[in-house]
Amino acid sequence: MHPLDTEQLASTGARLGQQSAATTLKAIACAYPGKLLGTFSLVALENLLMLAYPLFAGFAIDAIVRGEARLAVLYALVVLGFWVVGAARRAVDTRTFTRIYAELAVPVVLHQRRQQHGTSKVAARVVLAREFVDFFEKQIPVIATALVSIVGAAAMLLAIEPWVGAACLLALSLCLACLPRFATRNQALHERLNDRLEQEVALVGRVGRGSLLRHYRHLSSLRVRLSDREAVAYLLLGVMAALLFVVAITCLASAEQIKAGHIYAVMTYLWTFVGSLDEAPSVVDQLARLRDIGKRVDIGRDDTPA
Repeated sequence: MHPLDTEQLASTGARLGQQSAATTLKAIACAYPGKLLGTFSLVALENLLMLAYPLFAGFAIDAIVRGEARLAVLYALVVLGFWVVGAARRAVDTRTFTRIYAELAVPVVLHQRRQQHGTSKVAARVVLAREFVDFFEKQIPVIATALVSIVGAAAMLLAIEPWVGAACLLALSLCLACLPRFATRNQALHERLNDRLEQEVALVGRVGRGSLLRHYRHLSSLRVRLSDREAVAYLLLGVMAALLFVVAITCLASAEQIKAGHIYAVMTYLWTFVGSLDEAPSVVDQLARLRDIGKRVDIGRDDTPA
């Protein structure tokens, strides 16, 4: 991969500012289209293979029951393909995103210096800038996987077991209705947490034991509150998942002449659906965190890497 042209980075830096996290993420995407396209193409292929898992597994089970072992072995090729693509994606994304951050950090530092921010705040904001790169490296694959899994699993369930698919869509609607309030409250907590983190280096250098203890206890309290909110959301999703499995088991038990492969496919697609939904609290929390960081991290127009 070739280094990004410094003039392009500088012009991109003009757009990376305090308007919003969405503006910052969009500007990074526009600055590195080739690198991101290559990485996310592998993410998309990995997700398509993952979505095919349960269907091919169901075919394999039915083939084994019929005594057609050679046909069932084709499932192993799908498994191998998934792992090969996954390995390639993991090798590529580390190279891509470490280079992006290396080219992003220097303009952040120089611009913060020009604005005459203190060392503590500059250091904190350089670390916070990494969160945007981490979003592309870690959160977008998670979001892509979750979206493909949720939509794909629900669609497959609607096709092979309509009542279960309809129940999944109802559960998804309830989750979407609750997410905005969850995100707003988490963003407020992240704002307070990041305010504290920006003061940390200065506090370490000048205050005594009592003030430091209060500072770190306050950080701990904010992190615990964020963790508790995620834990409660996770528990509620677990209750909803259990109810969905009750619906699925009831539908399958009442069916006549049902095949083992069909049962496996339904249960696996449902597990895929609920397993992807439980990513929602952590993803929404990360987006709330980025919205606050987007108000803090600014890259200057004229600062380019040396």
